[in-house]
Amino acid sequence: MATWLYRLGLGAYRRRRLVLAAWLAVLAGAVCALVVVGGKLDNEFTIPGSESQQAQDTMAEDFPAAAGTSAQIVFTAPDGAKVTDPQAARGIQRTLTAAQDAPQVAAVIPPDKAGTVTPDGRTALAQVNYDVSRSDLDDGALDSLEETTRAAEEAGLEVSVGGQAYGNGVLTPSVLELLGVVVALAVLAITFGSLLAAGMPLLTAFVGVGTGLAGLLAVSSGVTVSSTALSLALMLGLAVGIDYALFVLSRHRTQLAQGMEPRESAGRAVGTAGSAVVFAGTTVVIALVGLIVVRIPFLTVMGLSAAATVLIAVLVAVTLLPALFGLAGARLAPRPGSRAARRAAVAAGEVPAGGTEKATEKATEEAAEKDSEKAAEKASVMGQRWARLVTRRPLLVVIGTVAALVTLALPAADLRLALPDNGTAAHGTSQRETYDTVEDAFGPGFNGPLLVLAEADTQGQAGQQQAAAVAGRLQELPGVVKVGQPQYAPESGRAVIQVVPEGGPQDESTQDLVDAIRGDAAVIERETGAAVSVTGTTAIGIDVSDRLTASLLPFAAVVVGLCLILLLLVFRSLVVPVKATVGFLLSVAASFGAVVAVFQWGWLADALGVARTGPVVSFLPIVLMAVLFGLAMDYEVFLVSSMREEWVRTGRARDAVIDGAGHASRVVTAAALIMFFVFASFVTTEDAIVKPIAFSLAFGVLVDAFVVRMTLVPAVLAMVGRGAWWLPRGLDRLLPDLDIEGARLHEPARAETARPLTEINASSG
Repeated sequence: MATWLYRLGLGAYRRRRLVLAAWLAVLAGAVCALVVVGGKLDNEFTIPGSESQQAQDTMAEDFPAAAGTSAQIVFTAPDGAKVTDPQAARGIQRTLTAAQDAPQVAAVIPPDKAGTVTPDGRTALAQVNYDVSRSDLDDGALDSLEETTRAAEEAGLEVSVGGQAYGNGVLTPSVLELLGVVVALAVLAITFGSLLAAGMPLLTAFVGVGTGLAGLLAVSSGVTVSSTALSLALMLGLAVGIDYALFVLSRHRTQLAQGMEPRESAGRAVGTAGSAVVFAGTTVVIALVGLIVVRIPFLTVMGLSAAATVLIAVLVAVTLLPALFGLAGARLAPRPGSRAARRAAVAAGEVPAGGTEKATEKATEEAAEKDSEKAAEKASVMGQRWARLVTRRPLLVVIGTVAALVTLALPAADLRLALPDNGTAAHGTSQRETYDTVEDAFGPGFNGPLLVLAEADTQGQAGQQQAAAVAGRLQELPGVVKVGQPQYAPESGRAVIQVVPEGGPQDESTQDLVDAIRGDAAVIERETGAAVSVTGTTAIGIDVSDRLTASLLPFAAVVVGLCLILLLLVFRSLVVPVKATVGFLLSVAASFGAVVAVFQWGWLADALGVARTGPVVSFLPIVLMAVLFGLAMDYEVFLVSSMREEWVRTGRARDAVIDGAGHASRVVTAAALIMFFVFASFVTTEDAIVKPIAFSLAFGVLVDAFVVRMTLVPAVLAMVGRGAWWLPRGLDRLLPDLDIEGARLHEPARAETARPLTEINASSG
């Protein structure tokens, strides 16, 4: 693979203008496709094959208004007044009449008919039903509904509009979210000591993200894409796009500082660091594509969207980046005497050459020796010093690190999952005000009523009697506050019954009630003659959470199994893949613990702007496992491949760990900090889905990079010694050699093979 990527890098360097034009054409094509076909994001959560979804689809045949989404209008009278006062009643009536004529409204259920007026008469709740799902509402439909409340407001009532029709909006990057990019630029500038070098990873990341997001939005015109999928693709695209370019660029500058000719250095950088990028990107893509096994459409699209963005980032790093190297030429070489040049000298074990003949002529031999001595003294650099520290007492470090991670993971035992509702919306929004008012005035269950579909075994009046019997039976169940009058369709014998639970949509008591109705379904059918099934937004959310929980272990087995095989191929070792996987599981567990502590227990909730504590968004664990596994393998590959290079070169196990960590730690640290700040910047969003996902990824990257990869990995490898690189001879012969370290690039045969291409490059200039 290294040889093929080497040729690819040389070709991109040589045909730099063509490659640059091709990428600009791809970006322009994606933007044009978006402009032509447009796109619409769909935040509806569906789960084909579940009882709730099947009942929802059946219900739509006879009760389209009940099967569609709904909104709530809450009227609150001033102190000392009632909603039944003549002036207030007229204002409410005018509002509801106008609401009936609002776009796409199928039915309006007034408070007196629904029985939703508080005993003190101060608050009334009306329901507005649409015959379409939330995603099919026209732009401006909810705005039109809100305008109808003017009559009630003029009558002196306080009015708010919310309900299921209001969901999470599309995330629009703000200044705070873009702050991560600014911090990334600062980290790159410090790492490279050059604004030209620092700008390259950002430029390539923007090209990759722009192409991916424009293409995704264009595809959304024909495929269901959620705003969360867009947000995840944006976060990952920025993070990995910058990181992958950083790894390749860092290798290129190191080689230039050692005196390598820019054209050859570009090929070598893509052949070596590019091999690691391709492998790391492959692990991320495999983990994200693995979301298909969950068999939930919106999660499948989310995984495929993010995987496509990562794939684009890999392609950009191995094609567009070397083309930019060609445009920059020798200007990317660190200045002679700079810290970057001294680090390159120590990495090569020689006096730095400065990157060009001109730089070499300027640097005297004495100055070079002095620089080399200073570098050797400092280049025990932080990475080597830290590696020496953790390998001095490796067993103690391993025990302490594992104990700390297990302690962080303890809150994860209390993890509860649910889909977010309007109770997690930002304070001050209409849907949050409505949710809180309904909860205070009527009880939490009115924010998430259940719908029970009763299918009688006969039509006509007999079927209606069976539906009434089902409603009476449901009223007897514990945890039920109110059962509405059945809506009956005499032609089919079906009826829809609204059941208001004691608890809110995310409460365990509500899930217990759903389980109780389903558990008693056979008994209810024997007693009444009607088959019952539970549906509605709340029930669908419960089924989604159950499906995700059941899919977590199979998903983990598939993803971890595939990536273990890849790690085995790359490092040709039994210890490294197992160690990497155990470290990943510790990182994930610690991240789960932090999420529970913040978003369920409320630790630092105010500081992070958490609107409401409660169950964690149900697909966070599986998304976190998918993304964090791939990102963790990034650092594993770049760090351990550097150690393996030293092992292959010297055969000294402990020195290989220390020297390899010293060579790779600066770049890995910069990459982890960039990824952390990109993810952390999205924690500032008010989106109830994106915020916990961004937090868990930021925390997970920080723990995995600095605690697991930079601390636990060197300690374990030092303990195992030469055995870390052992592979049974028979297995060694069976496995293909991927040559991710680029060892073949140093063989004489490589030079002979590459000479014609190099000569062509030289002749073309």
